[in-house]
Amino acid sequence: MNTCVRIRSIVLLLALLIAALLPAWADERPVLRIDAPPPVDFPAKGFSHQVFEDLLQRFVVNGRVNYDAWHGDADAMAALESYLAAVGRWSPDNAPERFADKNDAKAYWLYVYNAFVLKAVLDRWPLDSVNDVRAPAQIAKGQGFFYRLHFIAGGEEVNLLRIQKKKVKKQWRDPRAHFVLNCASDSCPILRPELPTGDELEPFLAQSARDFVSEPSNVSIDHTAQELRVSEIFKWYRKEFIRDLRSRGLPSSRGIVDYLIDVAPDELKGELERAANYTVVYFDYDWDINQAGKETS
Repeated sequence: MNTCVRIRSIVLLLALLIAALLPAWADERPVLRIDAPPPVDFPAKGFSHQVFEDLLQRFVVNGRVNYDAWHGDADAMAALESYLAAVGRWSPDNAPERFADKNDAKAYWLYVYNAFVLKAVLDRWPLDSVNDVRAPAQIAKGQGFFYRLHFIAGGEEVNLLRIQKKKVKKQWRDPRAHFVLNCASDSCPILRPELPTGDELEPFLAQSARDFVSEPSNVSIDHTAQELRVSEIFKWYRKEFIRDLRSRGLPSSRGIVDYLIDVAPDELKGELERAANYTVVYFDYDWDINQAGKETS
């Protein structure tokens, strides 16, 4: 069989495979529609995350979530739905007058992403991993959870991937969002119960970045082996981190280590400088649910 015939055969097989999978891909996607009113004291102007913040204050323990307690509390589940009812009604896209500050719009999408993740997990609790939420004819890990599940934000159907790529990355190009967006997994950035907006968002993002790189399970240096071991987040979004350095006129020739040095606390910068030429090794990402109270390695 010559090369041209072989290529035609491969193309034909791919076409047949796609045709066979199309019914599954076209299967009606699950859309979370909230049948509840917004919080009774929701402001007539602006957008309040207070109900969601109160829930996080109750159920987040050291960055992890007490899903058992939250799921078992009918009032808390209803409160989350009331917050998501407000989310479903208003967003920076359909109600820009409620988000006068660009940081208010950015904060909305960061917190709404986390709220949708929590709602998806709580609706399926108990759940061992978000990767257990599968799509028909799934071809990629996480497809069922991050792509197929849809939610309503400002009257628009969105999935988690769209929020991350179109609402956060494309609009603001601030890679520190990756230290706030929480995917309900052990290797994710911790979930923070504080939800600042306006001028308070900038120091919040800076602190989130410092805390993330200060955690040894995210950034670790082995001077003996001359290895810099980092979270896979720095592999998946490397281009974003490097582009951010260049956009601010900062050095980027040493790759991801330059970004780590830029956001790290002062006490870690010197160690990272020593490791600037070390081999970069990525930790395996742990997709187990970030349930509070369980032991982690």
